[in-house]
Amino acid sequence: MSVLSVENLTVSFRSGTAVRNVSFAVEAGRTLGIVGESGSGKSVSLLAATGLLGSGAVVQGRALHHGTDLVTATPKQLRALRGRDIGFVFQDPLSNLHPLMPVGRQIGEAITAHRRVDRATLRRRVVELLDEVGIARARDRIDDYPVHFSGGMRQRVMIAIAIANDPQLVIADEPTTALDATVQSAILGLLQHLRQDHHMALVLVSHDLALVSDVADDVVVMHRGQVVEAGPADRVYTAPAHRYTEALLAARHRPVAPPVGARPHRAELLRAENVSKSFRTGGRRRHQVLADVDLCIGEGEIVGLVGESGSGKSTLSRIVAGLETADSGILHFRGSPYVRPGRQRVAVEPHVRRSIQMVFQDPYGSLNPRRSISEILTAPFELAGEFTPVEIRRRIGELLARVGLPGGFTARYPAQLSGGQRQRVALARALALDPALIVADEPVSALDMSTARQIVDLLRALRDEQGTSLLFVSHDLGVVSALCDRVAVLRDGMIVEQGYTDEIFAAPRHEYTRTLLSAVPGHARRDTVDA
Repeated sequence: MSVLSVENLTVSFRSGTAVRNVSFAVEAGRTLGIVGESGSGKSVSLLAATGLLGSGAVVQGRALHHGTDLVTATPKQLRALRGRDIGFVFQDPLSNLHPLMPVGRQIGEAITAHRRVDRATLRRRVVELLDEVGIARARDRIDDYPVHFSGGMRQRVMIAIAIANDPQLVIADEPTTALDATVQSAILGLLQHLRQDHHMALVLVSHDLALVSDVADDVVVMHRGQVVEAGPADRVYTAPAHRYTEALLAARHRPVAPPVGARPHRAELLRAENVSKSFRTGGRRRHQVLADVDLCIGEGEIVGLVGESGSGKSTLSRIVAGLETADSGILHFRGSPYVRPGRQRVAVEPHVRRSIQMVFQDPYGSLNPRRSISEILTAPFELAGEFTPVEIRRRIGELLARVGLPGGFTARYPAQLSGGQRQRVALARALALDPALIVADEPVSALDMSTARQIVDLLRALRDEQGTSLLFVSHDLGVVSALCDRVAVLRDGMIVEQGYTDEIFAAPRHEYTRTLLSAVPGHARRDTVDA
């Protein structure tokens, strides 16, 4: 019997129909993968089916959970089901965790919302959940705040909230977005383990076909708001019936060639020397995030920074971008120091601030939800103070075209865009003033494979045509191998290996690098198909 059965679901907004006649079902003990490009209607379908869309949406059709139609259910019925019988793991952990509340308390609230538990039992259960989702030293970290966790660890906290009440169904919407390959594997293994042990149904929404192929029993492929193909995963992956599915599979299997050719001499643009950083995590305890990191970026060079979640990648990128200070060490931009160590507020010269722009990991939190896309992209030009309104409008149109968005998006707000579309807006904002260096923290983590390739092509064109340098932080080793000239491997705050990308990926010297490469998703299904 199906735990969730969606029948002829149609979702309309004032701007048009987003989802049309979508049907799918998932049974207890099975995993359903819903795949498609950004904006295909994957997330909207699940939000509509569980009553999580706002009043601006018109939802038709049925979504049955053990006989209860969630589309017509009362708010009281939905509150009783959500969190207890149906758990959710949303795409963006930072926006869904309260920044001023310890993570342990947030997990505990998911439990106490549905049943009474004494304080000692509750705390013990929360520690068990943190342990289960792979948070090291769970007993010590239970009172830490989300800001003390990396993006990957925040997502593990979200998964702990989702499974807190042993639900019959877990809906995981891009649960491994922005996680490195080894953590992806661990999270998917955890979800699969829970599914088997509790005979739970799992709906996995993703743009990553390789990731879904490793775990799904059944697959639904969506394109432009409709289901174009559905069936057992083995059949869909080995004998696709729709040309759109074939195109997605072709993109998944296409090998990524490493950079080749002569090694040009590049003048030094940025150099980080002996950079160390620690954070206070409660009381007098400090957590060491970076330890004596050395990194150099040349003019017109793309340097990749890879490592597991919590390795210090985002912290280093924020220090390079002049958004944080290091405890020790110093950074030079074109030969002059611009970030000095210490606890004081970061002070960066205006010309350096303009020359180094950042694309953040989280497109939901980095865009002001109250400002239109036009207002968001206008801000850099207004701050520069050297552009006329006519020039600004022209430049915004050019920026949107460069990142693959139509000009009509200027009147929209971030909430009206998919995760991938929001990230493209964030990239357009970073490109506005033609910076010398872009620090990109997981810029394609929220994008489907074909869109990610477009962004990679755009970034490469920026380097080739304008000489823009890039510090590219990513967990996607395939994208890194396609884009980056050199790569640095970060583990526990230390660079364990760095050099030319093609050489390191072909013959990694460090065991940790070999572990990262071996954990790339899709190997199991690909090996089966190729055999």
